[in-house]
Amino acid sequence: MPIRPRHPDDNPRLLEIWHRAVLATHHFLSEADVDALYGQMRDLYLDAVAISVYVGENGQLAGFIGLTERHVEMLFVDPTQHGQGIGSRLLDDARARLGELTLDVNEQNPAAHGFYRRYGFHDTGRSETDGQGRPFPLIHMAI
Repeated sequence: MPIRPRHPDDNPRLLEIWHRAVLATHHFLSEADVDALYGQMRDLYLDAVAISVYVGENGQLAGFIGLTERHVEMLFVDPTQHGQGIGSRLLDDARARLGELTLDVNEQNPAAHGFYRRYGFHDTGRSETDGQGRPFPLIHMAI
C-alpha cells in the first residue's frame, strides 16, 4: 500500500511538498506569511499531528495528511501531482481508520474547498479568522 505513517526522516520532503503546494495554491498569503508558516511547520506542526504519507510509484513521497483525532489539520500534495487522486486516497485511508472527519479550509482557497466538496464534505460553518486570529476566513466542513 502506498500510504504509511510518517518517519522522522520524511520531514525534509514533507516541508518541500508543503512549501511548493502553498506557493501554488495559497495566493492570498504574503511572502512573509509563507516564511512564518514554514518555520511553524518545521518546528511545531509536523510533530503535533499524526501524519500519513503517500509514496508514489517512484518511491518518492507525493503527499501527506495530518490529523488530530478525526480532524484533518493538513492535506498537501506535490503540485506536480495534483489531480491524480493522491489527496482522495489519503482521505480514504483516514476515513477507513477513523470514520467521520472534519476539517477547516481557507475560504480564499476555492480550489481546495471545491476538492473537499467533490469528495463529499459539506460546509458546517464559517469563521472570520484562521486559528491564529489572522484575517483569513475559514470554512468548517464535515463528512
